[in-house]
Order: sequence, then structure tokens, then C-alpha cells
Amino acid sequence: MNYQQREFHIFVAQIFPDLLKSKEKGDKEIFNKLILKILPGIRKYVKQRLVAAIKKGHFHKNKYKPDDFVDQLFIEVYEHIEEVKKAKDFYLWLFQKTDQLLENIIEEEEFDDLFFRNIDDYSKPEWDEMEEKFSADAEGDLLMMDELDDSSFHKNDYTLNHVFVEDEEQGYIDKLDEELSEAKTQKHMQMILHKLPLHMQSVFELYSKYSFNVDEISVIKGITIQEANQLIEDARNKLRKSFLSRYLTDDK
Repeated sequence: MNYQQREFHIFVAQIFPDLLKSKEKGDKEIFNKLILKILPGIRKYVKQRLVAAIKKGHFHKNKYKPDDFVDQLFIEVYEHIEEVKKAKDFYLWLFQKTDQLLENIIEEEEFDDLFFRNIDDYSKPEWDEMEEKFSADAEGDLLMMDELDDSSFHKNDYTLNHVFVEDEEQGYIDKLDEELSEAKTQKHMQMILHKLPLHMQSVFELYSKYSFNVDEISVIKGITIQEANQLIEDARNKLRKSFLSRYLTDDK
């Protein structure tokens, strides 16, 4: 877990007792003010998942707004906060509730198996054309909701260390760092993740962007630790193969 995420987890845990006290007193105004202090990270997660679902064609861009889920989360937290037994578990519980709200309206879709079966056959011009189209589509998607233009949404936290984790793979990281800018690396990873099922995308984002471990992800997603670990490994393998195919194959 990075320093910023660790500090925020601590901050959320510190607010938890005050939330319980305001709930006991029936002071909903104070309760809501406290919740507002911890929403930015949750709201970012909601935005990312909504854009991914819209890009996949699950529903029209104007059907849902991030605030639809944020408003419902206020109600869920107020009504069920007593379910949380320890302050340190509150942040995890918030993501679990948020994910349940999102899963109720986002359906799973078929895996883009054709893309990955042919991944070794794409030429450099085909990769570049694919990225150009993805970038153009992404720009349009980011404009589809006024709420999605804040700086926190545009910030990306994917790194090559999320993809190449074995000691013997450090050479891949070094070579890619020499050849690619950070922006180029981010764009490629976003493009490949877009090809994955939404469920796999969100698990990998919880692991990479929000620094949750597999135990915590299994709680948030309501799956086993083994399933969470497998989804992360599957996403990592697809990303690894894409980098090897596009940038680390000499004959392309």
C-alpha cells in the first residue's frame, strides 16, 4: 500500500467513532458532513466503473450519474453502519457497499477472446491504429459526463511493477522504461484493460490503484481469495503478453 493510501485508510478509521456517535444522537447533518470528508476516493471508483460500463455499452451515457450512487451510499451507510465491528474495517466496508450498488446495475459481458488470441500477430501500425481509436473514444467518453472532468479522475496509478512482478522480469521493466514515457505506458495499459471483462478490470484496479490486498478484494467483491488472486493474475498475464508482443518482440 502506498503512503497516500495508508494515510487515507487511517483517516477513515479515525472518523468512524464520530460517525457512530452522530448516528446514536440522530444527528444526520453531522453524519453527512463527516461522510463527505471521505467520499473523494469512493467517488473516483464509482466514476471509473461507470465510464468502463458505458464504454462497454451496458447502458446509455445519460442513464446514471456518479451522484446517483453517492446519494444511495449515504443512505446505505447511515442505515447499516452498525454492521462494522472495527474502525479499521470501515474503509473496506465502504468499498464493499459501493461495489454492491454498482453490481446491481452493471452486468458482466463476454471476454474479448479474439483480441488476445491474435495478440502476437498485430503489427506496429495495427497497434498504433488501435491505440489511436481507443484514445479518440476515451476522449469522447470523458466528455459524456460533466462530473468526470476533475483532476482525480484523470490521474492514473498503473505501473509496470503491477505487471512484471517476478525478479527475473526486472529487465522488461528497465527496457520499457527506456523506450516508453509514463503517459505511453498508461495509455497502453488502459487500452488492454478495456478489453478485459468489467469484473476483472475492477479487481485489478482495486489491487493496483487502491492498494487493496487479495483478502480485502475478496470481501469487497464477495468472492473467494483464490478467485480474487486468479483475476489479478489473469489481468496481469494479459497485460504482460501485450507489452511483450507490442514492444519487446524484435521482429515487429
